[in-house]
Amino acid sequence: MHRWFVCFVAAVLLGAGCRDSGDSNREETGQASTTASAPTSTAPSNAVERFPVPAGSAPHDVAPAPDGSVWYTAQRTGKLGRFDPATSGITEVPLGMGSAPHGVIVGPDGHAWVTDSGLNAIVRVDGKTNEVKRFPLPAGNAGANLNTAAFDKRGILWFTGQSGVYGRLDPASGEMAVYDAPEGRGPYGITATPDGTVWYASLAGSHIARVDPVSGKATIVEPPTAEQGARRIWTDSLGRLWVSEWNAGQVAVHDPVAGTWAEYRLRGGNPQAYAVYVDDRDVVWLSDFGANALVRFDPPTKALTSFPLPSNPSNVRQILGRPGEVWGAESAADALVRIKTG
Repeated sequence: MHRWFVCFVAAVLLGAGCRDSGDSNREETGQASTTASAPTSTAPSNAVERFPVPAGSAPHDVAPAPDGSVWYTAQRTGKLGRFDPATSGITEVPLGMGSAPHGVIVGPDGHAWVTDSGLNAIVRVDGKTNEVKRFPLPAGNAGANLNTAAFDKRGILWFTGQSGVYGRLDPASGEMAVYDAPEGRGPYGITATPDGTVWYASLAGSHIARVDPVSGKATIVEPPTAEQGARRIWTDSLGRLWVSEWNAGQVAVHDPVAGTWAEYRLRGGNPQAYAVYVDDRDVVWLSDFGANALVRFDPPTKALTSFPLPSNPSNVRQILGRPGEVWGAESAADALVRIKTG
């Protein structure tokens, strides 16, 4: 009997997730889920600012830069854009023939680092000169479908490929290693906790995984809800892991130390939690495709606040921020959005 069917039956009849204690790549967690309701409110319609980018860009991910500007990946045009909120000026950097950039983050070196599925490479764009440097994946790893990246505390870049791989790059030496994910297709979001531990979320695999920084081995940890579609993952300041559960319309939190889980369903008839981000105050932010909104979740009170997006559809696929503001990209409407948080 297929494992997904067993999980489905367990979820329907028992309200339980699926575990496979016989798999050495799996780790049991302690307590079961606590799915709880929470107070809900809606922010004023003008709480979200909208900034257009060139038509046809389909901006996928955003990354605020140290100088106050904001990088974004123009996935359809193969460029990395840079938006200046002070002047509304935009600079675009072509990444190369065939480029289809997905994720972008700012590294400890101050440069923009891009996961480019079209080039099948990690790309660095110099934060001062816009010089482009490519780090192609090793031979034998074609079609990795690169998704997102995160730096650990040693300055190593870790990345995911939805075709079934994850890997690491040493920016100083250019040395790269690529690993096969234990359950194949699915690695998507990735994060590094304050202590340097790397975790990724598997959308197709409906799990998260902890990566050993030395051996590169990934150990699967399953959320309580079966087939929940773990899409993106972000750490808070305490090292707890927040996960957007696309299929289940939930946000989950896992405490690796205690081994506990809690899951909270978003509001509405068809919630779809895509992006997740934890800001400098440990407030959790999500994008909800079903509600066409950004959602703020306050962990202490469990309160949900919905921020309706200015475009419909907007399809915000990633959220990132800096103290005082949260940014997203309306991939369906060629615009960036900002919420000021104080």
